[in-house]
Amino acid sequence: MKIKRIEHVGVIVKDVDKSRRLWEDCFGIKLDSVEENPQRPVKLALYPVGESMVELIAGTTPDSKHARMIAEGKGGLNHICFEVENIDEALAELKSKGVPLLDQTPRIGHAGCRIAFIDPSATENCLIELAELPPGGAHA
Repeated sequence: MKIKRIEHVGVIVKDVDKSRRLWEDCFGIKLDSVEENPQRPVKLALYPVGESMVELIAGTTPDSKHARMIAEGKGGLNHICFEVENIDEALAELKSKGVPLLDQTPRIGHAGCRIAFIDPSATENCLIELAELPPGGAHA
């Protein structure tokens, strides 16, 4: 498996729009994009930092996974995402090594990336996402 870089670090926040003040006004990081997925109750704000991104994640309904995490005091740093060259090969390699996966096959994530998560039981309780960017890259 070839890991190319840290693609992004995911941070769970209560409200993306309110959290933007910290990232834009305090840190001076320019917003790349905001995404909402009609199939999932989630809103994302993506901030480029060097070759990587910070991804703010907020639930858009009170019963959404991310809103429940905030209510349970589990907001903040959530996961690290590695960009891989070929996600199908990466998952096959991890499976052959006996690494448990949360996603057995890739699914579509932010900006059209193909993504999959590794089971945190295999990574010292660190949630790790793998992402293969679409042709031409995922971000402007």
